[in-house]
Amino acid sequence: MKKTLLTTLSTFALMALLGACVPSSTESTAAKEGDSSAASTESTAAQMGESSKTVDQNLPKIGVIQLVDHTSLNIIYDAFSKELVELGYKDGENVIINFKNAQGDMANLPTIVQSFEADKQDVVVAITTPVAQAAMSLTASTPVIFSAVTNPVEAGVVSDLNTIDKGMTGTTDAVNVDKIMDLAMTISKDAKTVGYIYNPGEDNSVSNLAALKEYAGSHGLTIEEASISSSVDLQSAASSLAEKVDIFFVANDNTVAESMPVLVKVANDAKKPLYVGADSMVMDGGFATVGIDYTDLGKETARMVDQVLKGKKVEEMPVKVFKDDLYTYINTDTAKTIGVEIPESILSDEKFVEIKNKK
Repeated sequence: MKKTLLTTLSTFALMALLGACVPSSTESTAAKEGDSSAASTESTAAQMGESSKTVDQNLPKIGVIQLVDHTSLNIIYDAFSKELVELGYKDGENVIINFKNAQGDMANLPTIVQSFEADKQDVVVAITTPVAQAAMSLTASTPVIFSAVTNPVEAGVVSDLNTIDKGMTGTTDAVNVDKIMDLAMTISKDAKTVGYIYNPGEDNSVSNLAALKEYAGSHGLTIEEASISSSVDLQSAASSLAEKVDIFFVANDNTVAESMPVLVKVANDAKKPLYVGADSMVMDGGFATVGIDYTDLGKETARMVDQVLKGKKVEEMPVKVFKDDLYTYINTDTAKTIGVEIPESILSDEKFVEIKNKK
């Protein structure tokens, strides 16, 4: 049965174009559960704030490190926090949750990691690949659970998905490049050139580019690349590509996701479909993807933390791979904006999830 999600394209898009790297806000419904508060910006803001109340410092401590404030990661953290409550954990009452946001600056990660090492957390949650890599120095004394690490083996945080030998385990949000591109070839049948924007400093983006090139080689497609080092570079990179490509594809690159409204505006103005690597990026105005519900990542991360706090060793928990229960997410408002007609075969599929912008 078709599900519909309402999402708000951030009114900060214009600000982003003027140079402000403003995270987008989202009101969404979890595709499988109809939870209208899955990505509540208000709740995220409350959870991210520093608590001023006095708490017992002898309570178990959960340190959480998030790379940057954007929809995908906020969905994960919101789901993680809510699942902890469901599991019986209440911040300040029977557990202490120390949340830190690196604000998109890799240089902040060592400082955060060092502060957690000094404060002796009982478990640390590392959200995204760069954070997991930075948190490896903690594993000598602190178990680490990572979330949304696209390729844990290539990132070097595990030797094998079932061989947990480096002090950390967690969840992976591997992007199914082949399925997303199959969707693109179904909808954008005449496309010959694909524009790919990424930060080469993110291992997840590099591995997804390799997968895209492999797909392109077997389907007669040409790839036009544009690398960026920060979200400030996104507009110029996207504008340059828009003149050369038939469609855009961006995977789960955190630097791109940080300023999605910028890329969405360039793609929409050029009437070029923007295929993306995560449902949250469709919520932020991207055209379409095939993938998991990021709420599931957050919930599973909380369950793993629960197991650690109850005495289970990370070495006993293989990496949780979300790859089977996939949905097709399409922003139908974006489709209208760029003049793309969606085939009925997709609209009628029970795995189709419609995303609409909140009016």
